[in-house]
Amino acid sequence: MQLFHNLRVAWLLPVAWFYWQPALSEFSQLFPKTTVFTGLFPGFAKGIEGKLQVEVVGKFRVIEINKDESSYGDNFTYLSPRIINHLFSLKPQVIFASSFGVWTILALLFKPLFWWRVIIAYEGSSPGVDYRNSALRLLIRRLMVWMADAYVTNSRAGSDYLIEILKAKKDRVFVQPYEIPDERTLPSSSEVQEAPIAPQRPVFLFVGHVIPRKGLPLLLEACAILQSRGYEGYTLQVVGDGLQQQELESFCQEHHLSDRVQWLGRIPFDQIRSYFDYADVFVFPTLEDTWGVVTLEAMLLGKPILCSKGAGTSELVIDDENGYVFTPDDPDKLADLMQKFLDEPNLISAMGDRSKQIMSQYTPTAAAQCLAKITELVMAN
Repeated sequence: MQLFHNLRVAWLLPVAWFYWQPALSEFSQLFPKTTVFTGLFPGFAKGIEGKLQVEVVGKFRVIEINKDESSYGDNFTYLSPRIINHLFSLKPQVIFASSFGVWTILALLFKPLFWWRVIIAYEGSSPGVDYRNSALRLLIRRLMVWMADAYVTNSRAGSDYLIEILKAKKDRVFVQPYEIPDERTLPSSSEVQEAPIAPQRPVFLFVGHVIPRKGLPLLLEACAILQSRGYEGYTLQVVGDGLQQQELESFCQEHHLSDRVQWLGRIPFDQIRSYFDYADVFVFPTLEDTWGVVTLEAMLLGKPILCSKGAGTSELVIDDENGYVFTPDDPDKLADLMQKFLDEPNLISAMGDRSKQIMSQYTPTAAAQCLAKITELVMAN
């Protein structure tokens, strides 16, 4: 490690979201000459201030090509070509580039000229981002994979896609969750927003945008099924907002769920821990998420998980140990799983403890050490 301590490393991230920052701050301790270039920076997560060198380059824009409400849709992410000027100035020896976007293409095109190594960080696999039915996109991605030196992904599904579909060399693909939360960036707060009705336990929690892809209708349908079975002694808290909210509030009124579902709106990131702490069970019914860090935040804070197979993070949910995994098209099954916690409330603490145990092996330090090993590997070859 000491041999490569002074390497200049660049990270190219369209958006330097909060969930990138814990692992990157640890990585920067190992490689102090690390710079994160991004098109959009939401600010530092608490505890990360001053631990990362971040430079915003140009403007970040998402151009919608084909809209698909139940998926990511077909989008083009515009990122400034001026990133090349910044790389010329930094002269990095290693570049970590996120996914297969414009900045990754530019880093690979200039690689033969400047002899930097390029590692592709692929968040995870899902139908809306894999483009398995697009021969042109797959050809471009296979060329990019051929030109890159190594690849790291959060999930086994991401690894399978890289190896089986994009023909990456198996010994150069590394599976390591690197977009992971750190309890230090989820500061505790003593206040939870007052709800319009007194919540009944257990409290099920949903956190996310209220849009079709996030699968909230499935969860509300499961609540309606529980209602038909005579189960009323629980609360669902919805943290987040979006265009679908009015429609779903009407659904709750029609199915007599309004006294059971609390709409809490969007909550700032630095206050979100209070809602996790207050909840008993976390539910992530997404139709499609390449990863889904919110699930890991709940696990880190000791919550049992009900997670859709549509989320990459479902790989870290072990059935009957720290929660259950379900298909995102079966509200009856989700209702059955919610009913387990209503019938056997002792499962909540036991499964919550197991969530914490699982997350103890997925830390920012572990992620940084893996990323460091990949860095050393590409420099040694």
